[in-house]
Amino acid sequence: MFIDGFSAEQVFTQITGYTYNDIILLPRYIDFDAKDVTLKTQLTRNISLQLPFVSSPMDTVTEEKMATYMALLGGIGILHYNNTIQEQVDMVKKVKRFENGFITDPVVLSPNHIIRDVIEIKRTHGFSGIPITEDGTLSTKLVGIVTARDIDFEKDITKKLSEVMTKKLVTANVGISLNEANTILRTTKVGKLPIVDSLGRLKGLLARTDLKKNRDFPLATKNQNKQLRVGAAVSSREEDKVRLAELVKAGIDVVVIDAAQGFNKYQIDMIKYIKSNYPEIDVIGGNIVTEEQAEGLIKAGADGLRIGMGPGSICTTQETMATGRPQATAVYHTARIAAKYGIPVIADGGISTIGHIMKALSLGGSCVMMGGLLAGTQESPGEYIYKDGMRLKKYRGMASVEAMREGGEKRYYAESDNVKVAQGVSGAVIDRGSLVDFISYLASGLKYAFQDVGFKNISELHSGMNNGELRFQVRSAASIKEGGVHDLYNYEKHIL
Repeated sequence: MFIDGFSAEQVFTQITGYTYNDIILLPRYIDFDAKDVTLKTQLTRNISLQLPFVSSPMDTVTEEKMATYMALLGGIGILHYNNTIQEQVDMVKKVKRFENGFITDPVVLSPNHIIRDVIEIKRTHGFSGIPITEDGTLSTKLVGIVTARDIDFEKDITKKLSEVMTKKLVTANVGISLNEANTILRTTKVGKLPIVDSLGRLKGLLARTDLKKNRDFPLATKNQNKQLRVGAAVSSREEDKVRLAELVKAGIDVVVIDAAQGFNKYQIDMIKYIKSNYPEIDVIGGNIVTEEQAEGLIKAGADGLRIGMGPGSICTTQETMATGRPQATAVYHTARIAAKYGIPVIADGGISTIGHIMKALSLGGSCVMMGGLLAGTQESPGEYIYKDGMRLKKYRGMASVEAMREGGEKRYYAESDNVKVAQGVSGAVIDRGSLVDFISYLASGLKYAFQDVGFKNISELHSGMNNGELRFQVRSAASIKEGGVHDLYNYEKHIL
C-alpha cells in the first residue's frame, strides 16, 4: 500500500499556519460519477442544508432577495443587522412570504387605489398580483384582483384599480388542502387562487409561481411549515435582545451572533440567554479560530460555530490588530474540537474559488460562508456600476469606515469610540450574473472535486480526513503559481 502525501494532522499540527492556497489535496482512485456525489450537510446541530453554502450577513451581500434565493437553491442566507429592527424584521417576513404553499397574510389594496400603488408594491416586494377588497383590508369582502396582465399596457398610472381589476374570480373556500388548491390552479390555469371564508373575505392566497418553485427548486431549504428558512445576525449587546424578540416573532430559523472576536463574556451571556428564552432557535456563535474558543462557545450552548478572523478579501483585522489565524489552520483546529460535541462549523472568509470551498470542507467544515463571491450577483443589494468597461457592484467590509458609520461598529464593540479604527475596506466586485446559475455552477464544480479525491459526500470526506485516507501536500510559492494560469500573452477567464 502506498502512503503518499501527508495527513491533515501532520500538516496542521506544526508551527506554520496555512491558508487554502498553501495546501492541495492528492487525488485518489475514482469509481463513481460526479452526479453520484451528494452535498447535503448540517448548518447547525438541528438544521440541515442540501448545499453547503451560506451567504454572509453583510449589508452589501445579504438582504431579503439574496436570502430568498439562497434558500430556494438549497443553502441559506443570513440577513445583516446594519439597519433598524423593523427593517430587518421586514426582510425576514419577505423571505417567509415565499413559502411554497398558502400565503396567509397577502398584501391587499382597495378599488380606489391606483396603478402606481401596484407598481410600488412590485418594486418593494417583488410581486404584482394584488387582491382587491372593499376597503383595502382583510376585514372586508374580496371584489377583484389586479395582475401584471391587467396593467402592462396601461399608460395612465393614476387610473383607479376599479377600472382595470379582474372581477370574475376563481376562488376556493377556507379549509381546502394544499393539494386540492394546486389542482384548481393547474386545471383553471389562473395565476392566483384566493382563499375566502363564508362571507367572501380573503383568508389566504395561492400562487402559480409557488407551484413552479416546487418544480424548479427541488433542493429548497424549508422548515416544517414548508416556509423557506432564513437566518439573521444580531450583536451581543443588551439592546439587541429587543431585536432578537422581534426576529423570533417574525419566524427566524437561526440566529448568528456577529462579532469579530466572538470568545467573550458578552457573547457567552447572549448564547445562554437565547437558549434559555428561545430554545427552539438555533444559535451560531463566532467568529473564532482556536480550539479554546470553540469549546468555550459550545459549552455555552452554541448549535454551530463560525470560523475566521481576517481572511476575507475586504478584511484587514490580521494586519491592523495582529490577531487571527490563517484560515485553513483555523478551520482544521476548530472543527476537530467541534466534532467531539457533534457541532458543525462554518468556514467564513477566504473563499474565492471552488477549490477553496473544497479545501474548507476537507478540513472539517460543514458549510462555507461567502461574501465577496456572492456580492456581485443580481440578488445582492445595490445597483450595478460601470468602471473601465467593467460591470461592478459595491462590496464593503462591515469594519470599513463607511459601514461602521451606519452601524457596523456593533460587531467590533466600537459604538462609543470617538476614533474609529477600521478593520476593513470598501471596494467593488465584478458582475457574476444570476445567483441561480452561479450556485449551480459552484455545486457542479464541487461535485467534480469530491470525485477527484474519491469521496461521495461530506460525511465520508470528514472521515477520510480524520483517518488519514485524505492526503495533503504543502505547496511552495512556485507551485502555487504553477497551479494557476501562467506564461500566456493574454487570456480570458469565464466562470459560466
